[in-house]
Amino acid sequence: MGLGLGITLIVLGLVFVTGVIEYDISFVEDQTLGWILLAAGVLTLVLGLVMNQQRNKTRHVEEHRQV
Repeated sequence: MGLGLGITLIVLGLVFVTGVIEYDISFVEDQTLGWILLAAGVLTLVLGLVMNQQRNKTRHVEEHRQV
C-alpha cells in the first residue's frame, strides 16, 4: 500500500509542478503544493521500500517441547 501511495503522490506532485492542472487554493500556490506532494511521495516510497526490506529479512523460529 505504501508503494502505490508514494507513486500516486509523486505523479500528482509532478502534475502540479509542471502546471498541467491549475487549482485555485487561496492559501498555497500550485507549484508549492506540487513540491510538497512530490516530497511526500518520495518519502512514502522510500519508507515503503525500507519496510518491505525489513519484512523480507524477518525469520520465524518454531520451538517444539516434549513434556
